Amino acid sequence: MSTEFSRRIDGKPVLRFERVLAHPPAKVWRAITEPGELAHWFPATVEIDGRAMTFSFPDQVTTGEVLGFDPPRVFAFRWNTDVLRFELRPHERGCLLVFTHVLGDEHSAGRNAVGWDTCLAGLEARLDDRPFEPRTDVLGPMEHYIREFGLDEGRFEDGVVRFVRDLVWRPLDEVWSLLAEGEEDGVPIRAANPHVPAGPVVERTPPRVLEFDSPTGRVRWEFRHDPDQGTTVELTHAVRDPAFAPQALAAWHAHLELFFAATFGDIRCPWPEDRVAELVRHYESSS
Repeated sequence: MSTEFSRRIDGKPVLRFERVLAHPPAKVWRAITEPGELAHWFPATVEIDGRAMTFSFPDQVTTGEVLGFDPPRVFAFRWNTDVLRFELRPHERGCLLVFTHVLGDEHSAGRNAVGWDTCLAGLEARLDDRPFEPRTDVLGPMEHYIREFGLDEGRFEDGVVRFVRDLVWRPLDEVWSLLAEGEEDGVPIRAANPHVPAGPVVERTPPRVLEFDSPTGRVRWEFRHDPDQGTTVELTHAVRDPAFAPQALAAWHAHLELFFAATFGDIRCPWPEDRVAELVRHYESSS
């Protein structure tokens, strides 16, 4: 069993999963192609009409199309802007499923990896004819994949520290409320940290933008929501002194870890100074 993340398909980000399934290819093929079988493990209700496909959730319907259909070997389709491909290969224990998901946005790879791990576990349960209860703890697995894939890493270019982090599908009002914590003016406590103290507000446009000056440089939080890709936060810090960049990277890296956990209701205190020190060493060694 393996889960990998890379940017190998036409320069686009792709998740790749391998699962050995102790069942004949014909049985697995039915489970991954027939809508009645997909209903037991796939995340949406699927309808197939020739090449046209629809994917339904309780509050949303999206479309796609079949791109490849070679029984019982390859089933590929477009789902909205993403491309999914299931390939079955012979294996001594049954068959090997190689599943790839070409993503529209690399920042969503962590949550998609966790989602597909759950779905593929559901597929295995369906094939084994046993009940399946999806795990309720998704924060820990997401944090694992975000670190493993390097999606938590910041960059320092042209004097600016920059992070982009996935916030799953949280509504903008919700993430803004979490950042602002009820404060209607000034810089909320949660928007700054011990290494980057707050100064005067430059822009405050709820629920999207908070920008403020700091003795260390100008900081900007910007939230975005895409109906197809979800919610992200971009944090930039135009540092006054380039020598401060590793400390700024480390502080915001730790800060965004805390903020991401808080979006799941996990409020972590106190400020993780040991984690910041670890990250300072990481960014100093990689600069």
